[in-house]
Amino acid sequence: MREGVPVASVSESRIDALLARMTLPEKLGQLTMVSADFAVTGPTVSDDYVSEILAGAAGSILNLYGGEATRGMQRLAVEQTRLGIPLLMTFDVVHGHRTIFPVPLGEAAAFDPDLWERTARAAAIEASADGLALTFAPMLDVCRDPRWGRIVEGPGEDPWLASRFAEAKVKGFQGPDLTAEDSVAAQAKHLVAYGAPLAGRDYAQVDVSERMLHETYLPPFAAAVAAGVPAIMPAFNDIAGVPMTANRPLLTELVRERWGFDGAMISDYGAIGELIQHGIAADLAEAAALALRAGVDIDMMSGAYARGLPVALERGLVDMADIDAAVRRVLALKERLGLFDDPYRRGAVPLPEGWRVAYRGLAREAACRSMVLLTNRDAVLPVADSVRRIAVIGPLAHARRDMLGSWYGAGNHDAAITFLDGLRIAMADRDLTYEAGLPLIPGDAPDDDRIAEAVAAARGADLVLLCIGETASLSGEAASRGRLELPDRQEELARAVLAAGTPVVVALVSGRPLPLPWLFEQAAAVIATWFPGDEAGNALADILTGAWNPTGRLPVSWPTDGGQIPIFHARRPTGRPAHPDNHYTSKYLDLPVEPQFPFGHGLSYARFVYSDLQVSPPVFRAGDTVAVEVEVGNVGPVAGEETVLLFVRDSVATIARPIMELKGLARAVLEPGEARRVRIMLPVAELALVGPDMEPVLEPGEFRFFVGPAADPARLLEATVQLA
Repeated sequence: MREGVPVASVSESRIDALLARMTLPEKLGQLTMVSADFAVTGPTVSDDYVSEILAGAAGSILNLYGGEATRGMQRLAVEQTRLGIPLLMTFDVVHGHRTIFPVPLGEAAAFDPDLWERTARAAAIEASADGLALTFAPMLDVCRDPRWGRIVEGPGEDPWLASRFAEAKVKGFQGPDLTAEDSVAAQAKHLVAYGAPLAGRDYAQVDVSERMLHETYLPPFAAAVAAGVPAIMPAFNDIAGVPMTANRPLLTELVRERWGFDGAMISDYGAIGELIQHGIAADLAEAAALALRAGVDIDMMSGAYARGLPVALERGLVDMADIDAAVRRVLALKERLGLFDDPYRRGAVPLPEGWRVAYRGLAREAACRSMVLLTNRDAVLPVADSVRRIAVIGPLAHARRDMLGSWYGAGNHDAAITFLDGLRIAMADRDLTYEAGLPLIPGDAPDDDRIAEAVAAARGADLVLLCIGETASLSGEAASRGRLELPDRQEELARAVLAAGTPVVVALVSGRPLPLPWLFEQAAAVIATWFPGDEAGNALADILTGAWNPTGRLPVSWPTDGGQIPIFHARRPTGRPAHPDNHYTSKYLDLPVEPQFPFGHGLSYARFVYSDLQVSPPVFRAGDTVAVEVEVGNVGPVAGEETVLLFVRDSVATIARPIMELKGLARAVLEPGEARRVRIMLPVAELALVGPDMEPVLEPGEFRFFVGPAADPARLLEATVQLA
């Protein structure tokens, strides 16, 4: 057991006894996951999953939920198969189950591990009440290319922040006891570097250095393993020509043997069979053998293990010991979840009294914390009492389905509060008019007439709320975009409304940063809402009215133009840094080098100032903990909450270090005129770099500490200290 992570004891005797009785088909059944048809998360579903379960040909099932449905299926496995081995019930509980919270990229903008844990705990309670025992979450893919559609599912661009996200989500999903009826096993996905595909195209090849793997892409998974995650999903992609589904050096030699991961590896949807398409296997037998020997225990929906492993055994590509080892890990996972002791415990206990109200309240808080106020020219927000006529315009103003984003699982989009709904509740005393301006689905109505009607509404208002951006279908899996612009005719609508002369506040809906410099220049204010979840409209209304003072921060750098991608704050220096007066420096001829908004950017209705940065001791040694203190004051008119970020730069090292690396954060809630010293404690071990041998090493010398609200040198205080 890992320190601080209680897990159920595994009954080796029970597993030994089962293994001794199992036939080869029954063993392969435990290594096979089939899909029901409650939701479709891949290209196919099983033809007859009930027959497969009755035959002992499937040991786990996805896309089935609900207490009655899961108990009925579990009863077939436990009471009508020869060995009575319980099923592992799984589902994509990505950002909520029945109650839908903001998409993960949005929730990452809260910079709040406590919130991340609370939303995962609520999702686990709902999911376990529906009979589920494992979720395919959290997704921990660091991503620095917003063209990739699945950036919406992850924690952003920074490995330190992603690692804290990993720890919080694992703890929240699993709770203190993995056997409890309200515990759901987390699965860390997608190992590894899935967020760095060629040209941002989903499923494409990945070619990153070994150093980049160890510094950027692996740390969140290491954090999840240390937190006790019992399952990992290898990614679809290859690393330097070796698909992760067949990557023994990473899956087994690194994760299992060096990190000590003792859980189960579950393939992504159909990924084992796709090794043939990758070009490293000639047939299903070779594909199955490669995956099994790499360390993949469960085949999700390719049928490769059931059909390919018997042939692989005959050819000598695998032996029975390989199969038994995988079966043992699958049975151990079921044991750790308490399924052998009581296979019906999940789905049998009703949700706690008042859960719906409590979780909707949490969803509202999460949505408020996730929204990022990007611009607020002339303090147009919060909306003044003198603003009496408000025109709500845009195809996303009243789009319930698109409030939830991708992977909303068992949620009900009819229950979502749209932006228009929220404003009608919060501003019932004001004159609200609504014009979509464009159909949500292009071609539904004559666009020109609707744009003209929207402009007329804007001219007749004191303020416009313009709700534009991506629909949910434009983000998520298989939703990469080469041109990150407003879809359809939304730019035409936006420019026409902006030209009407009325101040415009933009609610920008998206699952990724959208480079729209013209919009930021012309709009009075822009709020990045992401896909906010069930309480979208109430949360936006809270921010517009000032009932909630914005606290969200960007977990990704926001590019000015798609030509800057990939763009991120933790880049390495160059021998020729950009300089406007020197032609032969690292810059563009036609674009700025810096992003539109840096990592960590996010405005507040309060105004915070930083002073008196102190780092002690000024000379420290390995094993020490460094205290970083700064004075933060609120010189604004209202109370507010400030997130203080700590970045570090190793000035001279064996390996060139990034210009700034996030190493800590703290939070201060301050009344107007109040000031407080904020402290961040940093273990010196956090200053280790990945050495030439890919092992952590502390090198003595000078370190520069930067403290402030964002990865913007102009807004950071600096102190220099020494590691002796």
